[in-house]
Amino acid sequence: MRENRRVRRVVKFVQTKVARLGTLGSGLAAAIAFYTCLPVPLSWTLEFRGIARYAPFVGVAIGAMLGLLDVLLQLLAMPGLTRSTLVIVAWIGITGGLHLDGAIDTGDGLAVQEPHRRLEVMADSVTGAFGVMAAVALIALKVAALSDLSANRAVVLMAVAGWGRWGQLVAIARYPYLKVSGKGAIHQDSMGSPWDLLPGFLFLVALSGVQLWLDGNSWILAAGMVTGGSAIAILTGAWFNYKLGGHTGDTYGAVVEWTEALLLCLLAGL
Repeated sequence: MRENRRVRRVVKFVQTKVARLGTLGSGLAAAIAFYTCLPVPLSWTLEFRGIARYAPFVGVAIGAMLGLLDVLLQLLAMPGLTRSTLVIVAWIGITGGLHLDGAIDTGDGLAVQEPHRRLEVMADSVTGAFGVMAAVALIALKVAALSDLSANRAVVLMAVAGWGRWGQLVAIARYPYLKVSGKGAIHQDSMGSPWDLLPGFLFLVALSGVQLWLDGNSWILAAGMVTGGSAIAILTGAWFNYKLGGHTGDTYGAVVEWTEALLLCLLAGL
């Protein structure tokens, strides 16, 4: 009898762990489907609730793919500027321009002098001049900064893409959502608590530790990834909140893009 109870407890424990792994896999698969254009098998179960917590991990994975592309182009003796441009274009392609589109709409909205009209302009599908200028500035900053990096490019790409999405997670957890519906509403509704920020933060800190382990002389770069990445991510979200009184799906994308661009410039300088 005692042995039977012990067996039942073990079976229940295993079933619980398998269920948790299944939930984790469904959420991660949904995050890949939502945040990228990468194909997801139709047989996968997708759970979109709470996918924002997986965004930093998806970002690091995107950076790893970009780093691999960068290495392959380097092996083909591709000139630095051309190589960097192709990597940035691939970056936009992998995400389907999801975050860049948000940055464009946010640029148009913030250009309006009347605060009460900003959300209306951001919701307009027509792209204005300020949105185009924002997109050009972001792409130019990324291409120029990546071109100035001669080493550690793969790890930098992973860190930049990861911290950009961690900044989005901070904005979701910290600030109110300004629209009744929209793509960003699912993030706000399913955000559990500020503790959801911790796994992504620790993962990105560990990434800097890996960089330091690979190259002991790059401690300034590793420290810049953590301090610069977290600071820029937090301040970018705070600035958009100051200008709009909250966030929307568009500003979440803008946080990602501007954090990536500014952090890439900082790391190029370091």
